[in-house]
Amino acid sequence: MQKIVLAGPRGFCAGVAYAIEIVNLALKVHGPPLYVRHAIVHNEYVVKGFEDRGVIFVEDVNEIPEGAVVVFSAHGVSPQVRADSAKRNLTIIDATCPLVTKVHNETKRFAAKDFFMIYIGHHGHVEAEGTMGEAPDRMVLVETVEEAEVVQVPEDKQLSLVTQTTLSVDEVTRIVKVLKGRFPDLKTPTKEDICFATTNRQAAVKEIARQCDVVLVVGSTTSSNSSRLREVAEACGSRSYLLMSTDELQLEWLEGAETIGITSGASTPEKLVEDLVGELLRLSPGTPVEVLETIKEEVEFKPHRDLIALAQSKG
Repeated sequence: MQKIVLAGPRGFCAGVAYAIEIVNLALKVHGPPLYVRHAIVHNEYVVKGFEDRGVIFVEDVNEIPEGAVVVFSAHGVSPQVRADSAKRNLTIIDATCPLVTKVHNETKRFAAKDFFMIYIGHHGHVEAEGTMGEAPDRMVLVETVEEAEVVQVPEDKQLSLVTQTTLSVDEVTRIVKVLKGRFPDLKTPTKEDICFATTNRQAAVKEIARQCDVVLVVGSTTSSNSSRLREVAEACGSRSYLLMSTDELQLEWLEGAETIGITSGASTPEKLVEDLVGELLRLSPGTPVEVLETIKEEVEFKPHRDLIALAQSKG
């Protein structure tokens, strides 16, 4: 091993940092047990850390005791989940990523104008379920180019496009090309739905993949954006592997590799990257470590000031 190259940016995006901060503030204000609907972010290390502090993660708000506090995860929820929460008189703290909220709002605007929507996303992903819940009778999900080639839509409706925020930029471009070819009047959002952090991390991993024999992506298999990073690196010609932690590193992955690239998903704590770098340096002491930064991210989302003030009042 001659060199280790770290992608920049990598790891926590603004939306994940925002959601984690909200849970920390909610714990300070309300104490445990604190209920969170779905994993706050798709990373088992983060979830386990909160569970150790008394956070209880549930998939159905009907499992939560009436009158309790619930935090909605970064991925967003459907109107039905909000209605079910209201029926149980739950105190809602919303940690939905503002960029996901933007897509929900777009969906509502398109629905109000009587559009039928094609949603590019992953079947069964919690973000897709939440967004499509805004207008379930006027949306159809497309995940692949193959699905885009055969998807059926009403002939008497205006068509519009919305997408999940964590997809592969290149894959979405290919899908949109097919859809535009079939439906020339398809209306697209005025601003890209794929979030800037996803776009930036994919651009960064392309850069390191071009100069690395192997790219290791630190992230969970449940994390859409982490999986996309591995796919993007592989598409650039680098052997690429997704691992949650150093424990999952397989030495055969590194065979014959002189340059190792490392990146991490938007819900991955930097500590897990540091642990992996430490393990590689243990295997190959003295190997230089470089950071290849393609763009500097300065976006930050702030929790609601009322929640911050309540937490401060608790000392």
